[in-house]
Amino acid sequence: MAENKNEVNATGIEAELISGELVIDEVSYPTLLTKQYMDRKPYKELDLREIKTVIPGTIIELFVKPGDKVNAGDKLLILEAMKMHNTIIAPIDGEIKEVRVKVGERLAKNILMILFK
Repeated sequence: MAENKNEVNATGIEAELISGELVIDEVSYPTLLTKQYMDRKPYKELDLREIKTVIPGTIIELFVKPGDKVNAGDKLLILEAMKMHNTIIAPIDGEIKEVRVKVGERLAKNILMILFK
């Protein structure tokens, strides 16, 4: 069971620690976990059907539209980021379900641009 307690770390900042256990090869080790660790986002496996921005940028050119069939390695679009033109290619074979961007559109990081069926 988890038990909470407050502790001051080396930097003098008080942090809430949660006691728990770590199990490796069926051996249990007592451990202390921070609240920040317990509140972290869980790992989500990458979905190859969703093409998202990994850096903020502007759409320069689109090569596909909904309904197009593409093969892995085909060009999908060009994203200008940091004065460089980045060609985004299809990671898988498939059919384009949605294109959620337009030429000239400025995008932030982690925005869905293209969705495969």
